[in-house]
Amino acid sequence: MLVTLFRKLGVKFSLNDPQWGRGSKEDGKRPAPNNDNQRDNQRADGPPDLDQLWRDFNQRLSRLLSGKKGGGAPDQGDGFNKRDMKSTGIGVGLIAAVVVVLWLASGFFIVQEGQTGVVMTFGRYSHTTLAGVNWRWPAPIQSHETVNVSQVRTVEIGYRGSTKNKQPRESLMLTDDENIIDIQFAVQYTLKNAADWIFNNRGQEDMVGQVAETSIREIVGKSKMDFVLYEGREKVALDVSQLMQQILDRYRSGVQITNVTMQGVQPPEQVQAAFDDAVKAGQDRERLKNEGQAYANDVIPKARGAASRLIEESGAYRARVVANAEGDASRFKQVLTEYQKAPAVTRDRMYLETMQQIFANTTKVMVDAKNGSNMLYLPLDKLMSQTAAEPAKSTVTLPTPAAVGAAEVAVAYPADSRARDTRDREVR
Repeated sequence: MLVTLFRKLGVKFSLNDPQWGRGSKEDGKRPAPNNDNQRDNQRADGPPDLDQLWRDFNQRLSRLLSGKKGGGAPDQGDGFNKRDMKSTGIGVGLIAAVVVVLWLASGFFIVQEGQTGVVMTFGRYSHTTLAGVNWRWPAPIQSHETVNVSQVRTVEIGYRGSTKNKQPRESLMLTDDENIIDIQFAVQYTLKNAADWIFNNRGQEDMVGQVAETSIREIVGKSKMDFVLYEGREKVALDVSQLMQQILDRYRSGVQITNVTMQGVQPPEQVQAAFDDAVKAGQDRERLKNEGQAYANDVIPKARGAASRLIEESGAYRARVVANAEGDASRFKQVLTEYQKAPAVTRDRMYLETMQQIFANTTKVMVDAKNGSNMLYLPLDKLMSQTAAEPAKSTVTLPTPAAVGAAEVAVAYPADSRARDTRDREVR
């Protein structure tokens, strides 16, 4: 662009210019040639003098601004000035147009996928742009800042990089039961509003870390130590995530909490040994309680079953005794009624039934004492059992029922008592 301007103003850039390499005095006295044919025929042996070029440019510019020719033939002054003014105006216009085009072109910017462009007018929020090619008014009117809203950012509380690199000022916290615990956790978050993230926060990363530390201290301060150390880790992480989101929304920070991960929850290292002993004692207590409960669960049902069985047996025994007593009483009443009708027959029947019950459980012996036979002993019970065991091999001839009854009566009672009983019956 400068070369074009120089050419419009009449500055010669040809190496064959006879004025290049000449002295300043001679150049000051001799007017600048305007004949192109004469300029092309002259040759210069030396390199161009940059100082002389600059002086010529200044002289021509001063002549254009003052309206004077500044040297040369008087009869050619008006035409030269008009031609130079016209060419100078065209050159300035072209330069201004190029500058304006370049200035407007500097307003184009590209936003990558997953990012958002925030446009500001004189430093104040104007609007946001989507991914792709966008345009804004160039500086100093508007400016822009690109924010990655898809990136998952992480802030660490209680440690840096590794859980071994602890930060005691952040990790030590007091529980509801006045115990100190050491907690390390990480918070992952994304951006849901790029404008809020830029304009409503000062030190964004530090702000999120402070909110996380405040939230965890509030949640732990309302919980017991055993709850935080063991069964309540997931619950604590969930409560911290919800509380952080509430605080950040109230701050209009443009942050969306995605995950809270507990890296380590333990008592301080200074009391770790004593705490381990207390934990072991608690575990032994729980184990003994479980063993006692298991023994109770085994013994109590058995005792209840035995008690229930005894109650049922006693009830059955009572029912049996009562039924037997009622049956005996009923039978006695029936026998009494029959006895009143026929006393002799009833006595004989009762006598025979009683003998039958007696001889049913005793060893039976047959004795033939009336005829004086040599067979004095006959084991009827063994003969009957042998006959029942081998019915096909042997057949045993048994006495008639009348003889057996007579023999049983003879064995149970002497002959005299039997005769006496017979006489008593005859007399009756």
